[in-house]
Amino acid sequence: QVQLVESGGGSVQAGGSLRLSCAASVYRYPCMAWFRQTPGEEREGVAYKDKLGTNYADSVQGRFTISQDNAKNTLYLEMNSLKPEDSAMYYCAADPSVICGGGLVPKYKYWGQGTQVTVAS
Repeated sequence: QVQLVESGGGSVQAGGSLRLSCAASVYRYPCMAWFRQTPGEEREGVAYKDKLGTNYADSVQGRFTISQDNAKNTLYLEMNSLKPEDSAMYYCAADPSVICGGGLVPKYKYWGQGTQVTVAS
């Protein structure tokens, strides 16, 4: 059974940093992504990584970095210069596709349970 387990969320002051982790069981997926969602809003794509490289939402470009440790089957999201508007539940997503056809749209096959990030002003 596929499992994606996120960790690393928490509360931080504006301007601070956090690193989220997503441990994937069973298989190392070539297409993985981070999304975020606040109550009442649609799930928003943050960044994704596939065979072609990495892509970021404009709102996080230059502040967030997505990376993957293949030996550990773990995906990371390094978040710097955090802003209050970055507060959300962050979700890890994975797809067996080599290329993330969904991109920053939440059309991925597997999802984690989420980890909460709160940025205080």
